[in-house]
Parts: sequence; structure tokens; C-alpha cells
Amino acid sequence: MKQLSLLLLLVSSSMSLMAQETVLGTWKSIDDETGEAKSHVQIFKKGGEVYGKIVKILTDKGDEALCESCKGKRKNKPVLGMTIIESLEQENDGRWRGGDILDPESGNTYGCVLWVPEGKSDELKVRGRHWTGLYRTQTWFRVK
Repeated sequence: MKQLSLLLLLVSSSMSLMAQETVLGTWKSIDDETGEAKSHVQIFKKGGEVYGKIVKILTDKGDEALCESCKGKRKNKPVLGMTIIESLEQENDGRWRGGDILDPESGNTYGCVLWVPEGKSDELKVRGRHWTGLYRTQTWFRVK
């Protein structure tokens, strides 16, 4: 009986770990207004937190796009290679939150939440939350 309990604990722990890692990978961002693919964003883990950077631009601006509307150190910097998701930590519900996401078109930064819907490992929900409490959720798709 103890062996069965230990086995179940190990299996559930490994499943929990797998669920934590599902946001990692490269995702195709989709403009929720036009439905067009915009970029590939690589989501990666660094020091226990999750980050995301643009690794490919799919719009007509291409690799030459600059973050003209950005403020501070990102102003007029290339969008390609830019880290747009920063410092997300995993919560007990399996979602990653607590950090920020940058919209390179507007230059605005929002609170961010990432999660993979149950049973849909090829979809990533990306929610940007304004300080007013209003939010917008996009669906990104895993790049294979």
C-alpha cells in the first residue's frame, strides 16, 4: 500500500511539473482585432520566472521594426529579440502572473497572466491587464 501511495505521489508530482512547463516554447502571437499572425514569441524560464522574447516578426514591417512608441531604454530599439514578457511567477492554479507584458505597437506595459487551457496544449492564453482593472485576453498558438 505504501508503494502505491508513493507511486501516485510521484506521478502526480511529475504531472504537476509538466503542467508548469507547458507555457514554455515558441508561440505565434495573433492580433485579436485583425486575426493576423504578428510574431513568434519564445517563452522561457530564467531563475524560476518566465520571460518571453520576440524571435520572428511575421508582419510587413519584418525584422526592421522598431519600438517607436516605447519609453525609456526600449525607445526606437529593434522589436526583434526584444523581451516583451518579464518576471512571471507560477501560482497555485498553474497560471503564471505577477510580471508584465509590453505591447510594442503602443509602447504600453500591462500586468500579464499566461496559461495553457486544460486539454489544449497547442494554445496559450495571454492576458494583459491595465491598472484600471480592464483586461484583454489573446490566444496564441504553439509553433511546431
